[in-house]
Amino acid sequence: MLDPSGLYDLADGLDGVPEGLPLVAGLTGFTDAGSVVGQISEHLLEHLEHSEVLVFDNDALLDYRARRPIFTFDGDRLTDYAPARLALDLVVDELGHPFLLLTGFEPDFQWERFAAAIVGIVDRYRVSTTTWVHAIPMPVPHTRPIGITVSGNRRELADALSVWRPRSQVPGNALQLVEYRLQELQHPTAGLVLLVPHYLAETENPGAAVAALESVSAATGLVFPTDLLRDEDREYLAKVDDQVEDNSELSRLVGTLEERHDDYMQNASPLRSPLTDEDGALPSADEIAAELERFLASRRDDDGEPPLA
Repeated sequence: MLDPSGLYDLADGLDGVPEGLPLVAGLTGFTDAGSVVGQISEHLLEHLEHSEVLVFDNDALLDYRARRPIFTFDGDRLTDYAPARLALDLVVDELGHPFLLLTGFEPDFQWERFAAAIVGIVDRYRVSTTTWVHAIPMPVPHTRPIGITVSGNRRELADALSVWRPRSQVPGNALQLVEYRLQELQHPTAGLVLLVPHYLAETENPGAAVAALESVSAATGLVFPTDLLRDEDREYLAKVDDQVEDNSELSRLVGTLEERHDDYMQNASPLRSPLTDEDGALPSADEIAAELERFLASRRDDDGEPPLA
């Protein structure tokens, strides 16, 4: 394997990185339901003081034809180029506590080398804990709190936060490989997977982003700004509720999801999926998703805003 540190360049002018900081990570590109990872990455970098530590090499890790960069064309010439960014930043939370934040695209190539690079970064800066965020669509109602599944070797977090503990084979992502390699080294690591209502998975769900930040806070002790996201979530849920309540059939279907959710939470089994019946079946899940998506896509608010899905 080529030297993993060759995948990135250290930033110029940074006055050193303190040792022993927590690392928080979120990469976009695979099943980012509710745009959770995209939202929290943008939100933290926009609202918290940060400095670039290192930047990964796009030419080594990115499939440009699958995720094409954006150029600005102005009349007769190109005036701007916005390449993708995969980078590590030194960030300061609301209480002045520093931490490391890995954000950007999920690598298309060289996963083992990328994972080795992250393991090397963890060792180089004596990272205390590594926490990463992911979000998947699930047949859960938007009227209930966002659930979380925890992976990794931090048993206390799984005991405190996990509402679903399946045994299954799933398509992997790059941060799962990082988690796997860090576990082999007994480094404290946790993956926080947000369970987002599947009929709203294609929209930006601010409440899911808040739930993600709260979970990262529980894992790291860091404090993040969430007031803006909470305001956006209230407006978002009001629009969803208005659209659902206008249709009695959709209201009934959401009610079915609520009943299944509440039954699962009262009688949760770590081996059974949320919202399935006792036989493990959810006969109306696809119908619920399809009808809600069609209905929400066909509706517009009175002020002409585009539909939520």
